[in-house]
Amino acid sequence: MARPIWTGTLSFGLLNVPVSLMSGERKVDLHFRMLDSRDRKPIRYERVNAETGEEVPWKDIVKAFEYDKGSYVVVEEEDIKSAAPESHETVEVEAFVDAGVVPPQFFEKPYVLVPAKKAEKGYVLLRETLKATRQVGIARVVIRTREYLAAVMPQDDALLLMLLRYPQELVDPADYKLPEGKPSTYRITAKEMDMAKQLIGSMSGKWVPDDYHDEFRARLEAVIKKKMKSKGALAKAEDNEPEAAEDTATNVVDFMSLLQKSIASNKRTPAKKGAAKKAGRKVAKKKAPVKKTAKAAKKSAKRKTTG
Repeated sequence: MARPIWTGTLSFGLLNVPVSLMSGERKVDLHFRMLDSRDRKPIRYERVNAETGEEVPWKDIVKAFEYDKGSYVVVEEEDIKSAAPESHETVEVEAFVDAGVVPPQFFEKPYVLVPAKKAEKGYVLLRETLKATRQVGIARVVIRTREYLAAVMPQDDALLLMLLRYPQELVDPADYKLPEGKPSTYRITAKEMDMAKQLIGSMSGKWVPDDYHDEFRARLEAVIKKKMKSKGALAKAEDNEPEAAEDTATNVVDFMSLLQKSIASNKRTPAKKGAAKKAGRKVAKKKAPVKKTAKAAKKSAKRKTTG
């Protein structure tokens, strides 16, 4: 069973709800070890002095801030503790805002707030009130040695704690060269806009997260399993990368043509290979009628009269 990251209270106004902070994500990345190619032994990384090349034990290692090239100021553990907030066990809600006003780039990492025993009433009260008002709580929380900005939001039976990025951690899109102005500035016609809307309408559907899988990871796992069965022999992965569409090669694109083709095919996602093969077999069964030439038709008529 998963262990809480910490236990404390969820505080808003004068109300305090005892909660546990549980992880809201699951790591599924494949981790690799580095080996010496000569004898297949693991590589060990050592902490060495850049000048002498000698290994440095953990007890002799200190943290430092490089304020200029080659110039450092040592930061002790006491210095870090003195800068840390006093409260390490409280999710302190400072304000409530409309759920839709926080831009998506601010959201960083999900956690689940789980109420302690006999703390369900306050938990449900906040959850249902947030649902009814369509608001989220903006809070501060200290996890380990860092203070985070966070959003407390309802989802079904849960209260989620979404860690937020601070504004200074984000790059302003305006720092990049982006296309400004109205669609007409880029010679986009009203008909092209209508066709684009029609295409989006034809591809619209319900959000079903389980329909999406990490296909790269699945293929890589298959390669690894194959190599395990062959006792480490090289197993080459098949190149399943789809070919680029002909129409996407240049910057000058006939948008109307592409939109019409897309709407006609009502295309959502690239078809799976298995489905394509089945479709191919069905088409193969229905052979198109062969057109007879005038010469062949005369011969056929002649055989019928003589017969």
